[in-house]
Amino acid sequence: MLDNLTRRLGGIFSGLRKKGRLTEADVNEMLREIRVALLEADVNFTVAKAIIAQVKEQAVGEEFYASLKADETIVKIVRDTLTDVLGGEPVRFNFGSQPPTVILMLGLQGSGKTTTTAKLAKWLTKQGKKPMLAACDLQRPAAIKQLQVLGEQIDVPVFAGEPGGDPVKTAQQALERAKYLLHDVLIVDTAGRTTVDDALMEQLQRIAKTVKPSEAFLVLDATTGQEAVNVAQAFHAQVPTTGVIFTKLDGDTRGGAILSVKAATGVPVRFLGVGEQVDALDDFDPGRTAERILGFGDVLGLIRTVEEAHSQMDQAEMESMEARAKRGDVDFDTLLQSFQMMKKMGSFKKIIGMIPGMANAIPQEALDNVDERQIEQTKAIILSMTLRERRNPDVLNSSRRKRIAVGSGTSVEQVNALVKQLYEMRRGMKQFGKMSKKMGKFKRR
Repeated sequence: MLDNLTRRLGGIFSGLRKKGRLTEADVNEMLREIRVALLEADVNFTVAKAIIAQVKEQAVGEEFYASLKADETIVKIVRDTLTDVLGGEPVRFNFGSQPPTVILMLGLQGSGKTTTTAKLAKWLTKQGKKPMLAACDLQRPAAIKQLQVLGEQIDVPVFAGEPGGDPVKTAQQALERAKYLLHDVLIVDTAGRTTVDDALMEQLQRIAKTVKPSEAFLVLDATTGQEAVNVAQAFHAQVPTTGVIFTKLDGDTRGGAILSVKAATGVPVRFLGVGEQVDALDDFDPGRTAERILGFGDVLGLIRTVEEAHSQMDQAEMESMEARAKRGDVDFDTLLQSFQMMKKMGSFKKIIGMIPGMANAIPQEALDNVDERQIEQTKAIILSMTLRERRNPDVLNSSRRKRIAVGSGTSVEQVNALVKQLYEMRRGMKQFGKMSKKMGKFKRR
């Protein structure tokens, strides 16, 4: 997600840190580079212009330019600006006062709406809810069947109308059925079109009027760039939406529409689809997303993901893990445990994006070409180490590295590369910890 932008911004800020005190010319040049980086990431032109103006307005004054920490202040200003553009605070889920809470799912064909409907049901199940799905895309029998199959996978019932029937009547019947069976959430999967048209909007308006949704989520394909923003504007003008869910983020490194949609439409991003699995749906946090864009990683998101995969961890263990991560206190034993839980946690690329410093440490082409065989190879290298070597990588001299390479069926160069990556990860985590403390000081002021 926004990997190219993260790398570009990381290079820009790295150049600033080498300058010491900054001049106004330095800041103006940085702003030009950030503007180009935003536009290359497919951020809306007007939104990119507003971001630059907001940063420039705050990065002024003799006191700012005289500071030895001006580069850190710039990072903080950019971080706060991106957070504002992304929506500020996370939006809480709006559960209705009387069950069932009705959620309307909107979107064009091919956006991943039906799959996202099932993902949302899975997410709600984890929140202790008892959802039901309603298949109201009755013009496409394949869409009904797809939702029924997904419902079986996540053990959530699906109410489906007859192909070619009345979607409004089906939605009403599904609501009555959900009430009768005491389900506290009904998610209505509506019809899509290849483009926004009057017939679709009229149907959606009638369904919304009938079931009175508490939430109306528009599912957008992140790979369509600025067209996603145009679609959001068109839908919101006809059927007021309460949130956007972006899909296919694992297949797009630009993703600038995420930064554009809230500013362009006023509709907040609520969830992100980050994979094909039915549990690959993340709730959206503007602050954490801004920090990931700036290369700080997402330690909290990583810990939450680990917590889901290893629910037996108690609170003390979770706090200890977070503290170690911020200190950069990681070793090969830590990595081995992470790999063992990887399949439960999601894609390797998603996890790497959460680790501070790793997005910049690993070349993009390497991330794009990562597969399970590479992960297994890395595990083989770690398992060829002694317990002492895994916990204290500093003892890995040349003879030990040769032995590990032979034992794992790899080369010394591959072992060296893995050791280097571990140290890069440590540095990234330490920088994140220091920056978090400074961000806290700025907030208290």
